Amino acid sequence: MSRLKLLVVGAGALGRHHARILASLPDVELVAVCDPRESVGRTVAEASGTQWLPDFREVLDQIDAASIVVPTSLHLSVGRQFLERGIPLLIEKPLAGNVDDAAELVRLAQEHDAVLQVGHVERFNPAMAAARRVIGQPKYIRSERLSPFPFRSTDINVVHDVMIHDIDLVLDLVRSRLVSTEAFGVGLMGAGEDIVNARLRFENGCVVDLTASRVNPTRKRAMQVWSAIGCVSIDFQTREVTNYSPSEQLLFDRSPVERAQRPGADIEQMKKDVFGKMIRVDQRDVAAGDALTLELQEFVDCARAGKKPSCDGQAALSALQVAGAIQTAISQHQWGTPYQLRDVA
Repeated sequence: MSRLKLLVVGAGALGRHHARILASLPDVELVAVCDPRESVGRTVAEASGTQWLPDFREVLDQIDAASIVVPTSLHLSVGRQFLERGIPLLIEKPLAGNVDDAAELVRLAQEHDAVLQVGHVERFNPAMAAARRVIGQPKYIRSERLSPFPFRSTDINVVHDVMIHDIDLVLDLVRSRLVSTEAFGVGLMGAGEDIVNARLRFENGCVVDLTASRVNPTRKRAMQVWSAIGCVSIDFQTREVTNYSPSEQLLFDRSPVERAQRPGADIEQMKKDVFGKMIRVDQRDVAAGDALTLELQEFVDCARAGKKPSCDGQAALSALQVAGAIQTAISQHQWGTPYQLRDVA
């Protein structure tokens, strides 16, 4: 089987990893790394054992697929030139800077029967894969995604830069229509929000609380999913998954609250027994693997076979529509406009 001829467009902080990983895949021939900045593009290309080109249009007729890792504001203008030729694309998240641009990319992919995958890489985090095996139908989800300020992706706010990961995961888990959105945001470093808290309510009754910050002193990427069968706690950073579920004692024995009220009840021992005897604590096994490598391998497989990826353009568009609803809710908050500390300085 011949190797898939692939192009990487964009050699920034993430593009260099796309190039490195794709160059290492045995079924891929990395044709070139394209970036208008020669010093950056040439360095990444040479490290990946391929050529540097300033303009991707030079090789459009020489490739089978492409990975687009350019600033979000350029996704439509760059992506359309591949999709109009039916070339399979992986576009980094978010799919576009706004819903209209994202919808146009989805339309182009459908019109030209081109594979369109979007880089919502947390879907491939081995911790998420382990958690899915024990998550029931979600009733409540709480997520926190916090990090220091990255000084990149400054053309988008924290909702599209950071929270979009969890929006995508939530939509994939809940699979219900969004019915209401509440949110507020704070801007510190620039024009857009850097800290946002949002509450989403879905038609099936699920409630979701999302917190994202890119001005936090430390990193945290965690999610808890409550269902009728218990709670699953996911740490995306340490790749730890813990499943909390009621034991047979809690389900079928007399209520512990009732037992605690009986004369002579050992309350202190009962406190110790909550986690273990009353609530089972199961640390789930998490497979090894790099999320970005798994994502890129899926793209290669889908591009070769013309298959639908796990996160296609329509799924990414849905995430952007929810992100838009959150932005609208922020603008309608009682502050009236996105809150900026410099406004009150």
